Amino acid sequence: MTASNNVKLKPGDTIGILGGGQLGRMLAMAAARLGLRCQVFSPDPDSPAFDVVLNATCAEYADVEALELFANDVNVITYEFENVPAATAMVLAARRPVLPAQKILETTQDRLVEKDFVKRLGIGTADYADVSSVETLRAAIKKIGLPAVIKTRRFGYDGKGQAIIRDGDDLTRVWEDLGTKSAILEAFIPFEREISVIAARSVDGQVESFDVTENEHRDHILKISRAPAQISDALAAQARGIAEQIATALNYVGVLAVEMFVVAENGGPKVLVNEIAPRVHNSGHWTLDGASISQFEQHIRAIAGWPLGKPVRHGEVTMTNLIGDDILGYEQWLTVPGATVHLYGKGAPKPGRKMGHVTEVSPRKK
Repeated sequence: MTASNNVKLKPGDTIGILGGGQLGRMLAMAAARLGLRCQVFSPDPDSPAFDVVLNATCAEYADVEALELFANDVNVITYEFENVPAATAMVLAARRPVLPAQKILETTQDRLVEKDFVKRLGIGTADYADVSSVETLRAAIKKIGLPAVIKTRRFGYDGKGQAIIRDGDDLTRVWEDLGTKSAILEAFIPFEREISVIAARSVDGQVESFDVTENEHRDHILKISRAPAQISDALAAQARGIAEQIATALNYVGVLAVEMFVVAENGGPKVLVNEIAPRVHNSGHWTLDGASISQFEQHIRAIAGWPLGKPVRHGEVTMTNLIGDDILGYEQWLTVPGATVHLYGKGAPKPGRKMGHVTEVSPRKK
C-alpha cells in the first residue's frame, strides 16, 4: 500500500511505536486511556515500554522481515526518538503511514540541514559552519570566533558528540576526539536562559502550543523544567510563534519540541533556535500533571487524526528529572504535597541515565 498522512483511527485501532524507552512507554499509556492499542518495536529486550503494552517486537531496526510483520499489525507508526535509520523508515513508510513523516527525519537528523532549514525561514540561530576536517575547522573558527561549540552532525544527544573549543585548544586533538567526518561548528551563545516550546500540529494544520518552558541543564542533561518560563508575554508569544512556524513549514503531524536560547540585545531580549526535536520531549513532561492535556496525549491525537486539545496549565509547574542514583531517593518525593512521581521501570541506575521524574504543581493564585 502507499502510505499517506490521511489517517483516521478509531478506538481499538493499533499504533506502532519505534523505540521502547520512557517516551514510548508514556505514549502507550496515553493511547490506552483513549482506547487505542500500541505495539512497540525495539531491539532492547529490557525496554521499559514493553511493560505497558500487550504486544511488542524485539528485533533489530535492520530486520526487514520483523519490520514488515510489525507494520502488518498496526494502523499507523510513530517513533519516540529521531535517529530512526533511514532504511527502517523507508521499509515502514511503504506499508503504513509513518508520522511524523520520513522527510522530516531527513531534516532533523542532520544538524547542518536543520540549521539551514531554520535559517531559510528567516528565524535566528547561532552562527554556524560546516566542518569536515581539521583544515575546515580552522577556517570555521576564523569566521565564527572562539569560544565555539563543535558538534557531530548526526546522532548526538544529552551533550554527547559535542565539545566546547576555547583559545589554546589543540584543534587536531579536538577533531580526533569527536570521531566523525561531518560536524558543525556553532558560535557559543552567552544566553540568559534556555527555553523550549512543545507544539502539536494536526493533519488539517491546526497548531496548539503549550506554555513556554524554562530549562536547567546539569552536565549537559536536562535536570529541571519550569512552566511558565520567566520571560515577558511578548517574548513568549515570539517563541510560540517560531515553533508554530516551524511545524507548519515541515507540514508536521504530531508533537515536536523547539529548543531556544534567550539572549540579551540592546533593544531587549530575543530568542535564537538551538535544535528541533521531532517527537515528544523531556522538557514537556510537566504537561502530564501540570496541564489539561499532556504532550503524549496530544501526539496520539494528532497521529490518530483526532482533534487536538487546547492546553490549559493548572498552575506553576516544576519538573525534576531523577538521573542515575537520584532514583534511590524516590520515596522522599512521595510525601511532598502537590508532587507526582513517575518511575520508568528501568534496571539499575547508571550515571546520566534518566530513571524517572517528579512533577510539582502549585495552584494558580487567585
